[in-house]
Amino acid sequence: MKEIKAMIRPEMFENVYQELRSAGYCCLTVYHGEGIGRHGDPDNLNATLEFPFLHSKIVKIEIVAADEQQDEVVNIIRQAACTNNKGDGIIYSSEIDAAMSIRTGETGEVVL
Repeated sequence: MKEIKAMIRPEMFENVYQELRSAGYCCLTVYHGEGIGRHGDPDNLNATLEFPFLHSKIVKIEIVAADEQQDEVVNIIRQAACTNNKGDGIIYSSEIDAAMSIRTGETGEVVL
């Protein structure tokens, strides 16, 4: 299993979500956040009293998929989130060793 994390522009989330749903990927976790880094959109940076440094608003998506679905999920996110501008985001994938349903105790890909 793979855990795929994507940091994208907030305004692109709806498009990414709809494309993932259309492809049959229903289950994901979404966080609103703020980020800094060299990939930020220079036209969309701001500072606040809470974060007194230049940063961008982001949406972080986390989805766990079967190994053979990784490339498809990554490509869907990339295509749906891309505006061809700096600050579009970044996608990470990592290996998941185990997964368990808290309610049923089932393990493995069946819990996805």
